[in-house]
Amino acid sequence: MSKSKHVSETPATQMLRKHGVTFGEHTYDYVDHGGTGESSRQLGVPEHDVVKTLVMEDEAAKPLIVLMHGDCSVSTKNLARQIGAKSVQPCKPDVAQRHSGYMVGGTSPFGTKKKMPVYVEASILTLDKIYINGGRRGYLVSVAPAVLEALVDAKPVECALPD
Repeated sequence: MSKSKHVSETPATQMLRKHGVTFGEHTYDYVDHGGTGESSRQLGVPEHDVVKTLVMEDEAAKPLIVLMHGDCSVSTKNLARQIGAKSVQPCKPDVAQRHSGYMVGGTSPFGTKKKMPVYVEASILTLDKIYINGGRRGYLVSVAPAVLEALVDAKPVECALPD
């Protein structure tokens, strides 16, 4: 299913290798605005197991990362309440890129340019394996969800809305 095509190192894969994390590499044909539905279809994995990395900001424009199931949306109200913010909203693409160092569609929580708090939908941590962006459009890495807490200190939250 996943094409075996060499993918050059990204800050995300460098961080994973540096910490001795075992991960799988999965490439797919990136489709603009295709989202996790497109990557899950091409890779033959459940969209629920594909985790999207969303760069958001609070009312003071402080950036944060939210990791969400591919087939769900973020309730920004519930998220704000749980993290003690007045409000949370998605960053504009250029702002997200400035904070993360990654192009939108290729954002990984690993190896970001700026250190940001990371929040993960709690149910993601119960999965056996997740597929998450490896730092480039059309490239996912598969890892154990525990890596999120160990490497980026992801804090569990409950803010998922079904798509």
